[in-house]
Amino acid sequence: MRGVQKYQLRHTPYTMGQNKRRVQWHNEGRLRVTLWTNRKHLRSEMGENTQDQTLGSWFKVTVPFGRKYDKTWLMESIQRHCTVPFTPVDFHYVKKRVGFFVQDASAASALKDVSYKICDDENRKIPVYVNSSAVPYSVRDKLEPEKMEKLKLAMSKRYDISQKALDLQLLRYDSDLVGHDVDIILNRRNCMTATLEIIKKNFPELLSLNLHNNRLCQLDGLSDITQMAPTVKILNLSKNELKSTWELSKIKGLNAIRKCFPKLLRLENCEGSDVLKTQVQHFLQQYYLIYDSGDRQSLLGAYHNEACFSLTIPFIPDDPAPSSLFEYFKDNRNMKNPKDPNLNFQLLKHTNHDIVSSLCVLPKTQHDLSSFVVDMWFQLENLLFFCVNGVFKEVEGRSQGSVRAFTRTFIATLASSSSLCIMNDELFVRDATPDKTQSAFSTQVPTPSSSTGTILSQEQQEMEVSSTLSEMSL
Repeated sequence: MRGVQKYQLRHTPYTMGQNKRRVQWHNEGRLRVTLWTNRKHLRSEMGENTQDQTLGSWFKVTVPFGRKYDKTWLMESIQRHCTVPFTPVDFHYVKKRVGFFVQDASAASALKDVSYKICDDENRKIPVYVNSSAVPYSVRDKLEPEKMEKLKLAMSKRYDISQKALDLQLLRYDSDLVGHDVDIILNRRNCMTATLEIIKKNFPELLSLNLHNNRLCQLDGLSDITQMAPTVKILNLSKNELKSTWELSKIKGLNAIRKCFPKLLRLENCEGSDVLKTQVQHFLQQYYLIYDSGDRQSLLGAYHNEACFSLTIPFIPDDPAPSSLFEYFKDNRNMKNPKDPNLNFQLLKHTNHDIVSSLCVLPKTQHDLSSFVVDMWFQLENLLFFCVNGVFKEVEGRSQGSVRAFTRTFIATLASSSSLCIMNDELFVRDATPDKTQSAFSTQVPTPSSSTGTILSQEQQEMEVSSTLSEMSL
């Protein structure tokens, strides 16, 4: 950088007249670099009384690009390198930066020396900036003792001691709070801080925290949950206003978040994978036995009462030729198609009765089970996410004999027994490639209406399948 350098001496309201700092200006970029003359001036500006070590004003500590680091690792590293123990207040994120406040002037001075002494995994030195600050928002607007007591009583009524669960959904409309003119908005950091303080003191064994429908648009206030509520395993953040997955990084140290947002999980890496493989394979065999049997009404018991189903086919906007998938077009919910939003909503089938009714009007099929490729890519404690790819042949209608390829994604609940119940079903149908068409049904597959040496009636087939799904004896 070139240019004329100016030096300016500036007094600050926190220092005596002789405590000055030098400000270096670079003309072309108009960048200002503050250079402290020595450590004594820094201590003086921080307001430290060297006689009795009384605390001065608040100080803000900032770590540029701190968001990319794990919070626990970052704070432990700073604590380890800082020669003075400190208590971080109001840990938060601003874009890519990490920030928190300290009130101890000696700790603030020691934190200044931590800068560039910590190295990350790429051996890059991490800067730490310390500046004098106004009182943090969460401290300045801390709830009064009377409001804290009302909040504690309201939370106590919402606590299920048998389940160790705290239900705080729609907390701002709680009658016990509204009736005493106590406004608790969890999107405000001071309100969330007060809530966590009460949890730490009164519900130390909390396992489940429900924050459903509280208009949360950021999770800064929850960044201390791992310290304030370390036992939480289930965290419900549904129906809030979180716009970015970045918000989840603020609480990524929480075990509950790891369970809800793990990395993609392959079947062979799952605990009890052999059992799950058998369970999924058995489910698919029984499901498609019914699906191809001609009476899909028997699938009603395979779906949850509030399950969802959608059907999509490829979207080719510039192809003037009529699609061979015309029998599926009316049910196609491909969001790229410029359809009425109300129609798109109607095409999403809800409830098991609507789903099965939709399946019944689709062309009758015969699936090639030997073509199936199954991948279980996600597993929670009681949910299983898996998809199946394969081919089927239409056996009736105008496209009789046509071979289709499909991908079907299931989300199913895992019962205590070996049964599965479908919560979500997404079917994608497309024309099979020539090689898939040629290889389809190359392996002889028993038809759904027969078994080894025995011809079953339609009623017997349904009874056998119903017995398998319900686990009742024949």
